[in-house]
Amino acid sequence: MKKILYIEDDLEIGKWVKEELEQRGYTVTWLLSGDGAEMEVRRHDLVILDVMLPGLDGFTVGQRLKKEFPKTPVIMLSARTAVDDKLQGLQFADDYLTKPFYPDELAARMDILLRRYASHSSNTVTLRHICINLSENTIRDERTGEEVILTGKQHQILMYFLRHPNQILMKEQIYEAVWGEPFIEGDKTLLVHIRHLREKLELNPGSPEIVETIRGLGYRVKQ
Repeated sequence: MKKILYIEDDLEIGKWVKEELEQRGYTVTWLLSGDGAEMEVRRHDLVILDVMLPGLDGFTVGQRLKKEFPKTPVIMLSARTAVDDKLQGLQFADDYLTKPFYPDELAARMDILLRRYASHSSNTVTLRHICINLSENTIRDERTGEEVILTGKQHQILMYFLRHPNQILMKEQIYEAVWGEPFIEGDKTLLVHIRHLREKLELNPGSPEIVETIRGLGYRVKQ
């Protein structure tokens, strides 16, 4: 069951679209503005976003969501039919549907995007702005499009995290799995490698969001 994040401030349209999508088997979270969208999108497979919203407009909200979660498809909904508006939306969104529209058309476009992203991501792992292609053994920064080059040990550490998603791993576990020898208390080798790994992956290595430190326990990578 696919989870849809729907952002629309018009109560009548919002209720209608939510009911139509739920009848088609989707789980829908409906927000009246972009407030809180960045937290909600983590739990959803696709975003449907109206342009005219209170506070931040849909273009601004969509750009922020797409920058933070590039592998989550976004469909813009708008009564604006001007070509300039469509081009502005399609600079970051995956599709742009003008109002009024038929629910069948919206559902069809959603299905296309969900299938497209599912096939693309079947062999990939996304960690915030970092996309890891397991088949091609490549790591790419989605903000810049540039490949991230890791050393052999950095790559082994990252792959060990990916084999144990969302688990808190003790430094002894990681060291012995990667180096293949007993960990000696006080050895800083792993700490140095984690620091260099963060310098290549994190937006702010001093405040890591990919390779998290769990104080007193070890490290964790959330997926």
